[in-house]
Amino acid sequence: MGTLHIIHTNDLHSHFENWEAIVAKITAYKKSLPAGDELLVMDLGDHLDRSHVFTEATAGKGNVELLNEAGYHFVTIGNNEGITLSHEQLETLYSEAQFKVVLSNFFEPDGTRPEWLHPYVIHTTSFGKRIGLFGITAAYDEYYKQLGWHVTSPLDSVKESIQVLAPQVDLVLCLAHVGRTMEEEIADQFPEVDLLFGAHTHHTYSDNYVWGRTHLSAGGKWGMHIGVAVIQFTETAPAITTTLHPVQPSSSDTTNSKLIERGEKLLEVSVFSNDEHLPTAWEVESKLSERLGEALITYTEADCALFPAGLLLTDLYPGEISAKMMHDLLPHPINPCIVTCTGADLIEAYGIAQNEKWPTLEVRGLGFRGKQLGKLIFANFVKTGVGYQVNGEPVETKKKYKLATVDMFTFGYFFPRFKELPKVYFMPETIRDVFIHYSASSNDSKRIK
Repeated sequence: MGTLHIIHTNDLHSHFENWEAIVAKITAYKKSLPAGDELLVMDLGDHLDRSHVFTEATAGKGNVELLNEAGYHFVTIGNNEGITLSHEQLETLYSEAQFKVVLSNFFEPDGTRPEWLHPYVIHTTSFGKRIGLFGITAAYDEYYKQLGWHVTSPLDSVKESIQVLAPQVDLVLCLAHVGRTMEEEIADQFPEVDLLFGAHTHHTYSDNYVWGRTHLSAGGKWGMHIGVAVIQFTETAPAITTTLHPVQPSSSDTTNSKLIERGEKLLEVSVFSNDEHLPTAWEVESKLSERLGEALITYTEADCALFPAGLLLTDLYPGEISAKMMHDLLPHPINPCIVTCTGADLIEAYGIAQNEKWPTLEVRGLGFRGKQLGKLIFANFVKTGVGYQVNGEPVETKKKYKLATVDMFTFGYFFPRFKELPKVYFMPETIRDVFIHYSASSNDSKRIK
């Protein structure tokens, strides 16, 4: 009756040191395909990550180029495609794509769908079987709204997609960038989904993993694995097997170094001039962290600021500073935000920030692309012998203050109270953009004087 093979990847995060080996596996699999069988290749999102210089320099279009060259057929998007690029950058990201972007819970603010995506696709195989594919992404709608998009409930979208697809197809396939917990919830609520490829929380499943009647497969992170699903169509139900295969980069792989070189060349443009050497320091305050604090407060018009010194990864030297140098200094796809809090909230946050574990804490995820968190630094907020001050004035416990910080501090892990307080996120500006804007503006002010 026919056999369909599917290779899937997820959460590469621009770890191109694994890309050549991934492409080699796809190529080898194609060559070994039995006559009459068909192969589809899919990606589950977060293929790009602006922490890599090639992705940053090409605004993600370099990643699309690589997916084209590797022969991908379908992709969905993750939060790194969705909320680390501006509206215009995402609108044009897939303009040269030779594959289809499949995503059912993503809209313009007026409820229309962007022209560059398909809510679902019905793919007819070479042997006549109809495969219904739909994609969903994590509903960070608060962030998407800031960028001029609207993302709806993934579960509602699953229900709607199944209602359309199930009566028309021989197999329902979900491309899901929503995380393991929701994947299992989908399998619980919607047994009509025959096969689900998962992503977002960097998890894996054992081979031939089944939840209810839905087969689940996910490949971890950074391209360390590829997933393979084989669907054998019979006169009754399709027979599905899923396996995970480790990716082992070759020592002779030059793909990543070449992409880095291409990206660095594109970013060799001056963004401002620097007057003095500003060394980085992760465990103490420094002139460099002072500059970042001033930049955050000035850009956001806040009363004070809070951020980790571990954001600053390199020294800043005198002379012309290029976009590449700034990417080395602050590679994180992290956005600034304002938390509106009381003086009592500020004092509580100051106490939490004194925890001795923070400077040496190794952080992974949350947009942080450094190593250790470093000292938690307050700007314009100090503890004195007689109490606390903001901008030299005594802190009033019930008074409202605007605290500029980084989005990673609002998710609840570091400062649980921040998750509940009113917030305004600045998007698509990253902390790197804010630092550049402040430094360039300071140069202009000096010239005017």
